Amino acid sequence: MLQNNPTLKSKIDQLWNKFWSGGISNPLTAIEQITYLLFMKRLDDLDLKQQADAEFTGDSFTSRFSGEWIPSEHRDKIPEEQKPFAVDKHALRWSEFKHMSADHMLSHVQTKVFPFLKDINGQASCFTHHMKNAVFIIPKPMLLVEAVKTIDEMYAEMEKDSQDKGQAFQDIQGDVYEYLLSEIASAGKNGQFRTPRHIIKLMAELVQPQLGHRIADPACGSGGFLLGAYQYIVTQLAIKAAKNNDSSAAHLQTDEDGFKRTSVSASLTENAKNILNESLWGYDIDSTMVRLGLMNLMMHGIDEPHIDYKDTLSKSFDEASQYDIVMANPPFTGSIDKGDINESLKLGTTKTELLFIENIYRLLKKGGTAAVIVPQGVLFGSGNAFVAARKILVDSCDLKAVITLPSGVFRPYAGVSTAILIFTKVYDQLDKVDQPTTQQVWFYDMQSDGYSLDDKRNKLDGHGDLQDIVANYHSRQTEQATDRTQRHFTVPRQEIVDENYDLSLSRYKEDVFEEIHYDKPEVILHRLLVSEVGEDFDVQELGKIHGGIVKELLTLKGMIN
Repeated sequence: MLQNNPTLKSKIDQLWNKFWSGGISNPLTAIEQITYLLFMKRLDDLDLKQQADAEFTGDSFTSRFSGEWIPSEHRDKIPEEQKPFAVDKHALRWSEFKHMSADHMLSHVQTKVFPFLKDINGQASCFTHHMKNAVFIIPKPMLLVEAVKTIDEMYAEMEKDSQDKGQAFQDIQGDVYEYLLSEIASAGKNGQFRTPRHIIKLMAELVQPQLGHRIADPACGSGGFLLGAYQYIVTQLAIKAAKNNDSSAAHLQTDEDGFKRTSVSASLTENAKNILNESLWGYDIDSTMVRLGLMNLMMHGIDEPHIDYKDTLSKSFDEASQYDIVMANPPFTGSIDKGDINESLKLGTTKTELLFIENIYRLLKKGGTAAVIVPQGVLFGSGNAFVAARKILVDSCDLKAVITLPSGVFRPYAGVSTAILIFTKVYDQLDKVDQPTTQQVWFYDMQSDGYSLDDKRNKLDGHGDLQDIVANYHSRQTEQATDRTQRHFTVPRQEIVDENYDLSLSRYKEDVFEEIHYDKPEVILHRLLVSEVGEDFDVQELGKIHGGIVKELLTLKGMIN
């Protein structure tokens, strides 16, 4: 969407530049502070809209900003002693404090609005728990004033875009936040880097999460996979509801990657919304990313996301057989402390890329499906732990697909070659594997994801291989692809076992060599001479030339005659 709105993209870039010049140069810190401001704006706008809707329909509505707010540190006092600290909630609205003078605004937001924001979902909420240690560190009054002004201009442009192009405002708001997240240049440290949104959409399209599924990402970062699953479910429900009502909404426009997506859950029943809110579970070991993930999902309309600060590989995390769907791009940090690895992980390695495969297998229910991005070294590594991990995928699971990705997919953060694994859990860890379940594995060699594979990652014409992958993956059972010179093909299980469970595409793909015929050397030399001196030349006369390229060509000609 932002590709088609340079004005809005420019406003976002301006916001980044203001923070940079205002003294906040760390991109992760900047995005966190920007997120807080976006949240304040969103809360006010949403509350005012709900209030207007209630007045129009005659329904009752209690505003978040009605009454007084008592800061948490004063709530243990008796009511009389609380009074001096009571804050009129109306003054905490974005639409109110944005008119204050610079110094007054900064003090007001730091000491009142931000503490209220941290407390917005109540003391028991996951959001409040993880916002506990959050700090508002915009240092200069004028930076706050300029940021508030720019965000107001961004929202005005988003409203205009929504009206002119018919795209839901919530979707545009989500696109803006995704663009902001994509600008975190410090991503990639410790093996963590943001997964491109079109790759997430592809993976959701392959595993097809449904309403009622319990969905997890054990290393969720900013929540991209959880959001991708949510948007896929909401989109399918919206299309179904629209078809039942014979509505044009059944024909959602495809996006720039060829997918149909929306975040708007207006057509959902309250029951469906409650089910969705209890469906998404994420974990991460970076507290900043946990907060960003929570806000990312809340920006897209998920009121109370379940994202927690946990190391899912550690002894303190004991969940197993809990989830219908796992979607993840776990960090490839090399290794972790052996003493803290959960005892139920039996691979006998400290390599996180292998531990996460086993852990995701452990988290799945029987019949549950995972889509996981792994470094391609996992596919062919010869060490015992590598082979054991692949045996889990082939023997204890139904390994459905191995999709290799071009090495530029994660630029500019990393140039690592990766692959997507799709597998369904059949046996639990303690089950006896009487009969291995994988019968054949579908391989696909993705050569283009629709974007340039350099650091700029510019959008190319078309969708690359994305839609071809979706179509051929879902038809792979009825249309057996046996020609291994093609982009995709299937390999029987026994052949994989015979190759020591090697899952690298190059092991099974057959290269086609085209025979090229070249002219004889004397013909090529004659052609070169003609290009230098013309058609009519006398070799004897040319022989009198003492130097230059003609002399060299004549020498070569004499050597091969």
